[in-house]
Amino acid sequence: MEGSIAKELYSESLQLSSAELGSEPIAFGDLQDDGPLWDVSDEELDRDSDLDREWQRRHDQFHTIGYRDGLISGKEASAQEGFNNGFKQSVLAGYNWGVARGVTSALACLPDALKERLIEDQEKRNKFQGVYETVHSVSTTDALKFFHDDVLRKKEEEQSEHSKASSNVSGMSKDSSGCSHLENYVGELQSLLLESPAIKSHLSVK
Repeated sequence: MEGSIAKELYSESLQLSSAELGSEPIAFGDLQDDGPLWDVSDEELDRDSDLDREWQRRHDQFHTIGYRDGLISGKEASAQEGFNNGFKQSVLAGYNWGVARGVTSALACLPDALKERLIEDQEKRNKFQGVYETVHSVSTTDALKFFHDDVLRKKEEEQSEHSKASSNVSGMSKDSSGCSHLENYVGELQSLLLESPAIKSHLSVK
């Protein structure tokens, strides 16, 4: 009795299992239709080569851009440093030269009666007129040349002081005579202004 019940219960399952076991098995060759797993196709190799070439191209491109940017930044920094040094060297001389031209021009344009009130001595008035004519006889190009010669002379003086070479000092003193034209003009005007308290100016002295 029990055997017949078990047979009825499991007969359908046994039949399904037999049918599945009797189906066509999977051949090992089917796994090899696409080749071995470790085999790399030519297409994949080409793709890797393209990636390598693209990486190298990008590397060279950014290397060139970085070099160019660094070169430009270096030039800008060097130019800025040169500008800063030149500005510090020239601002005082340029300011005083402009004041000298402005003061002498203003005095030259005044009526004689007003000049006499400001400068009572005729000899001093003549000196102011002489400074005016001398200053305005110097062109902008000449003023720049005088300033450049002044800078070179001072640099030679500094170098000679450090080296303590008497021969260089004597040679420098011969070559540098007459190179301080701008300072001489400004100094002459300043001495006249000190003798004329009625005239106010803003000359800057080191």
